[in-house]
Amino acid sequence: MKDIGSISKNTGAAPTLKYDICIVGNGAVGKAAALGLAQAGLRVALLGMAPPAVAAATSPDVWDTRVYALNHVARSLLSTVKVWDALDPARISAVEGMAIKGGTDSAAGTLTFDAYSAHVDALAWIVEDGNLNQALDAALKFSSNVRVLSGRVKSIQVDATAATLLLESGEAVDAALVVGADGAQSWVRGQCQIGIDYRSYKQRGVVANFACERPHHGIAYQWFTENEGIVALLPLPGQRVSLVWSAPEALALSLLEEPLSQLAARLSILAGDKLGQLQPLQPELAQAFPLSLLKTHALVAPRVALIGDAGHVVHPLAGHGMNLGFGDVTALIQVLAERGVHRDCGDERVLARYARARKEEILLMQMTTDGLERLFGVDVGPLRLLRNLGLNLLNNVPVLKRQLMTHALGRTADSE
Repeated sequence: MKDIGSISKNTGAAPTLKYDICIVGNGAVGKAAALGLAQAGLRVALLGMAPPAVAAATSPDVWDTRVYALNHVARSLLSTVKVWDALDPARISAVEGMAIKGGTDSAAGTLTFDAYSAHVDALAWIVEDGNLNQALDAALKFSSNVRVLSGRVKSIQVDATAATLLLESGEAVDAALVVGADGAQSWVRGQCQIGIDYRSYKQRGVVANFACERPHHGIAYQWFTENEGIVALLPLPGQRVSLVWSAPEALALSLLEEPLSQLAARLSILAGDKLGQLQPLQPELAQAFPLSLLKTHALVAPRVALIGDAGHVVHPLAGHGMNLGFGDVTALIQVLAERGVHRDCGDERVLARYARARKEEILLMQMTTDGLERLFGVDVGPLRLLRNLGLNLLNNVPVLKRQLMTHALGRTADSE
C-alpha cells in the first residue's frame, strides 16, 4: 500500500495514521469524494466496513434493479475524477425527454421536457449501481493520495487541531476533517449529536426491469396515480425500461408477492401505446426499499461535514437523491480548494461556507419533492382538477418550464 499518510508511533499502542481528511462510508458518494479531494492534493483515508471490491463483469442479460438518473453536475464531477469515461457506455441510457402525467385517465394534466428545448445533449443519464461502483473502485486503485481502510469506528474525539477516530482494531486515525458519508443511518452524524427531522412516507420504492415492445426513444415516463402512488419508467439501453414505483406499503407488499409477469401486465396497461407490452427481464427479480424524508439540523459540526444521505434524504420521485450527494461533493471540494493556506480542512469558517453553499439546493429539493408527494397523495375531486390545470398551465409557459429544467439539469447545465 502506498504511504500517503504520516504515521505516529506510540510505545505500547497501535500506530496513529494521519491524514488531511478521513471519509467514513464507502458508497458511491464517499468514493467520489475521496477521488476528488485526493485529486486536489489532499491526503485522504476512505474508511468503510470492508474494502470496496471491483464488481465482477456484469452479464449483458442481467441489469441492476438499482439505477440512478445522474444529472449534469454528477456527470461533471465524475468526468473530473476520470470516472465517467471509465463507465461501460453500452449500459448507459441518455434521457432525451420526460413525460409527466397527473393521473392515469385521459383528462390528466401533462408536463413534458426535452433535451432539444433545453439546448443540451441529454436531460440526464441512467446509470446502474454496479457500473458506477465498478468504475469508482477501479479509479481508487490508481489514486496516489487515497488509502482505503476497513474496520468499525468506536469513537470520534475532536480537539482544536484534529479529529481522532478510534477503531475497534485499536488503530487510530487523525484527520483535520472527518466527512460523514455513511448513509441515512449515519453513525458519524449521531456521534456529533446532529439532530434530525424524520418522516416516513409509508411507501416503498418497488424496482424491477422490463423489456418493452416498442422503443422508448429515451423518454422517461412518470405517472402520479390517484391512489397507487407514483410510477416511473426510466429508459435503459435498447428496448428496456427500469421501474421505480413509489407505492403505499400495502400495495408494495402485494406487488412483491405477485409474479413479476403480473406486474408487467399492470405496467403495460398504464403505458398504453407508448411502450406496448412489457416483459420482465428477470422474472424472479423485484426489490423494494422504504421511502422517507430526513432533514438534518446541521450539515457540519466541529471538524465534521456530512455528505449524501448522511446529510439529507428526499423522496425519489424526482430522481435526485444521488445528484444531491454528488452536489455536496462538488461544493466541498470547491470550498476546501479556496480555503487559503492558513486554514486547515476542518477550519470552522471553511465548514460554514460549505453549509451555506448547500443550504439552498437541499432545502429546495426537500420542499419540492415533499410538496409534490403531499399534493398528489390526496385524492379529492376539486384538488385533482386544480392539479391537472396547473400541470397543463406549466406545460404551456416556456419561461417556467425553462427554470424547472435548469434546476433539474444542475448548475453546470449552461456550460454544456
